Amino acid sequence: MKKLLTAILIIASAMSLSSCSYNGMVKADENVKGKWGQVETQYQRRSDLIPNLVATVKGEANFEKSTLTEVTEARAKATSIQVDPTKLTPESIQKYQAAQGQLSTALGRLLVASENYPNLKANEAFRGLQVQLEGTENRISVARRDFNEAVQAYNSKIRSFPANLTAKMFGFKEKGYFAAEAGADKAPKVEF
Repeated sequence: MKKLLTAILIIASAMSLSSCSYNGMVKADENVKGKWGQVETQYQRRSDLIPNLVATVKGEANFEKSTLTEVTEARAKATSIQVDPTKLTPESIQKYQAAQGQLSTALGRLLVASENYPNLKANEAFRGLQVQLEGTENRISVARRDFNEAVQAYNSKIRSFPANLTAKMFGFKEKGYFAAEAGADKAPKVEF
């Protein structure tokens, strides 16, 4: 009987210590979801700019059609992958990031190839779209950083004692991070 009473007392103490952290976990989880929404918003902004960019580039008669096709297909794939904000697992983040990375690569090829077309480089609409894309890439970077910071705070909270007891009890699971893309440790070669 004494062992049962001791076990109940230990469990009750642990629950009372960790119960106040439940609301903190909920807030941290909602913060992660909000930051994820910002990431998606910025990627959607980029995706929305692409049809205008492709249409502007198509006006250049000799432009490489395969490059335009690659950008269009990569955009379609990237916009087809949706991640449920309640299931931000490392695997789902990686899948989303891979599709967005393919789109980034295709856009990079498009912009590099455009350098060979003086009429296109002189096109005001094209230059404006380039500036908007650059700004959007910066916004994406900031949104991803903010998301990773929110995930770090959330994951730290649910793994710390005694909050980890509450997290396990209520099913709070670790969230995935955006990771640096392969080759990000090497500076890209840019030629004008």
